[in-house]
Amino acid sequence: MTYAEVPGARVPIRMWTDPASVEDVAMQQLRNVSTLPWIRGLAVMPDVHYGKGATVGSVIAMHGAVCPAAVGVDIGCGMSAVRTSLTANDLPGDLSRLRSRIEQAIPVGRGMHDDPVDPGRLHGFPTAGWDDFWSRFGGVAEAVRFRRDRAAKQMGSLGGGNHFVEFCLDESGAVWLMLHSGSRNIGKELAEFHIGEARKLPHNRGLVDRDLAVFVADTPQMASYRNDLYWAQEYARHNRAIMMAIFQDVVRREFARAKPIFEQVISCHHNYVSEERYEGLDLLVTRKGAIRAGAGDYGIIPGSMGTGSYIVKGLGNEASFNSASHGAGRRMSRNAAKRRFSARDLEEQTRGVECRKDAGVVDEIPGAYKPIERVIDQQRDLVEVVAKLKQLVCVKG
Repeated sequence: MTYAEVPGARVPIRMWTDPASVEDVAMQQLRNVSTLPWIRGLAVMPDVHYGKGATVGSVIAMHGAVCPAAVGVDIGCGMSAVRTSLTANDLPGDLSRLRSRIEQAIPVGRGMHDDPVDPGRLHGFPTAGWDDFWSRFGGVAEAVRFRRDRAAKQMGSLGGGNHFVEFCLDESGAVWLMLHSGSRNIGKELAEFHIGEARKLPHNRGLVDRDLAVFVADTPQMASYRNDLYWAQEYARHNRAIMMAIFQDVVRREFARAKPIFEQVISCHHNYVSEERYEGLDLLVTRKGAIRAGAGDYGIIPGSMGTGSYIVKGLGNEASFNSASHGAGRRMSRNAAKRRFSARDLEEQTRGVECRKDAGVVDEIPGAYKPIERVIDQQRDLVEVVAKLKQLVCVKG
């Protein structure tokens, strides 16, 4: 579909979905964002839904300002995926042992490694810049520096919520490895610190929503936030890279006879800020629940834990600020999902997937999400599909 345009206060709201299908609270959030004095554009992805601070599935382009709550508290959250040489013919009928080995190797939920992972011991992990990355931790906000040990031990861990590690097949029968995670607790604490700092600034007093407090260019507060933001985005990227290297090692051991080969890893953030230029202006583009989809950019758009996912290539549509959706998007809140569905429903909706099927993950049930096929169809002018994946194993926190 092409986008629908809804009037906004300072810019039109471009929507890659039917505006009538968007919940009222999410539409109000979008209208609030359109009132910001610094805004230059607002694009809305088909997985749009209400979120804290700003709408999930929104792309906000601003000149000379950035809103930390619009990035979200999981700075740098995103996806990684890699195609392997394994095929369906290499797989056993029972994948429960593989799931168990993944869970043993990658801490989930609030878990962390007993000791920091040494990337030099991981097969093929790119260690260039690793020491420099950690040396810059001394320059992040003083309020979180005491978390260094925890941050080091959580590097290479999954977290909870909608984060996952999956073992998948594409339609040609090729095996893919895929995972979804972000900057763990250190990103959350950095985000919460800066959101609090932004709310104190006098230029934010007249905003229609205090969650939309911004930092403005050429101020110490903006410089501090951007320093910490980019560090946390890098943490998230490293976190996924380490987990993927660990995942690959698990697969190498489990399928040693097949001698698996791994192609180049595809990786993309979907909660982040990027410096980009549009119509002659240098803008700060915030994607919250959206991936970059510039011409030729590879991306990953996952569905829920029982419905499959898509590998895509961007078409470079500047109307969306070169963006696409980050997933299927929730159609009901976690609490609503827990009220409506049971563990038995979860078991039925994840039939054929080796995964948790207990009450602790009912809020992640496929029925709580929008149909991924429709979400993909609504953005055919943003991305082209490269591969469709169906998960065989799904590990969640």
